[in-house]
Parts: sequence; C-alpha cells; structure tokens
Amino acid sequence: MATRDEGIDIAVDDQRIAGTLVTPAAAIPGFLFIHGWSGSQEQYLARAREIAALGCVCLTFDLRGHARTDSQFETVTREDNLRDVIAAYDVLAGQQGVDPDNIAVVGSSYGGYLATILSSLRPVRWLALRVPALYKDEDWHVPKRRLDRDELATYRRGEVRASENRALKACAAFAGDVLIVQSEHDDIVPHPVIINYRKAFERARSLTYRMIEGADHGLTDEAWQEAYTSLLVTWAAEMVLGAREGGGASAVHTHRQPMPRRRKPSQA
Repeated sequence: MATRDEGIDIAVDDQRIAGTLVTPAAAIPGFLFIHGWSGSQEQYLARAREIAALGCVCLTFDLRGHARTDSQFETVTREDNLRDVIAAYDVLAGQQGVDPDNIAVVGSSYGGYLATILSSLRPVRWLALRVPALYKDEDWHVPKRRLDRDELATYRRGEVRASENRALKACAAFAGDVLIVQSEHDDIVPHPVIINYRKAFERARSLTYRMIEGADHGLTDEAWQEAYTSLLVTWAAEMVLGAREGGGASAVHTHRQPMPRRRKPSQA
C-alpha cells in the first residue's frame, strides 16, 4: 500500500515542534512514535512507513530539546516532553480517518517511559516499549540533562513497585496489549528495569516480551536495528489484524531474538 509523508508543526506551550505524518490511502488505527533521549523522529520514519502500509496513520515527531529545538537540550524537563507527547497524540487522534479507540504508542528508552505515562492521560489501546527507561518521580521538574546519572543507575538496578513510580503505576492500570523489547547487553536500561515493567503490566490484555541477543541499548549494529523493525512490524500487524477481525492477542509471549554478538558502544 502506498504511503504519503506530510511535514507538520505541533503547537505546544508557546512553541512549535516538528513532526512528520505518514498516511496510507485508507487508515483506521493510529500509531504515535516517541524517540529516546538524544534521538529524533528520523529513527522511526522508516518503521512508520512500514506500519502505515498496513493501513494505519502514523505520526513521528521531535521532542523539545532535540533536532531543531536542540538549544533547549540542557533545560528541557520531563514535564515539557510529556506536554510534547500529549500535543502530538492529540494531533494524531484528530486526523481524519483515525479511530480514537485504536491508537498505539511506540516508544524507545525515554520515549517508552513517556509512552506509559501518556497511557494514563489519553486512550491508548496498544503500547510498544523498546528498552523503556525508568526515573524517580521526585525530580520530575529537574531538567532531564541535569539528573544524577550515578543515582539513576543505582535506582534502575533495584526493585521498584508500581505504587512507587508514576510510569509503573500507569502500566499497572493499562488494560491493552503490550510489546516489550529488551537488549541483551544494555548498560543504560538493565534487566531489573525490564522486570519492573513486566511485573507492573498485571492487567494487560496481552504481554509480548522479546530480547534481542547481543544487542546494546542504542542498537548500534544494523542487524539489531533490523531485528527490532521486524519484531515491531510483525507485532503491529498482529494487533491491527486482530482489531479488524474484532479480536486480538490474549496471551503472554516470551522470546529471545538471536542476533550477532558483536558489540559497539551504547548510546543513551
């Protein structure tokens, strides 16, 4: 199915952030893509085009502090970026042909963290989280760049209950379908974080868990990128087909995706 890209501006607070709307000839579900810290919408455009070809409307965008607003990199907070995510969601949900009851949110790392919180503020049917990050609630208004990395690393190595964290609390309340993708050799989002997220999704309709063997946090090997794209598109196709047939996934799936073990430095 042919797709069409349209550059758009998203109004948030007193600024505008850039987005790219990827649409097919006919669409029902909507997919919102949230990149990670130090990333950009470019990381998801190719994947958005593949999912749009399934018959979906897809929206990628740049969080403030990134791309053309990178001058705010040192000062942007999680509150600012959550507002970006909400604004982008509202633009997607308002597009002609998008079913507000069939919206998926796809996020990587910091974007995955923001995606879970969004699900507590807007209707979300599907959540796809790649190496979702975790942060303490109490420093919410501290600029993201100024968070204590050592303190954060310690926090991520421990058990965190859903009642103790805003993102995990949102996961505990989420009743839709979930995909969690982990990197085997992730030194930014270690395995205990993934365990905390998996435990929190106690009400999820389905939970699909995948590990990309040998991969680092930033998927710096092209083979790891391809593996993630394949996992995401396959899962999205299953969800979209299930929605069209009036059903959907209803089980917990666990799988390790075998990949080359060559490692490159991780990217935050």
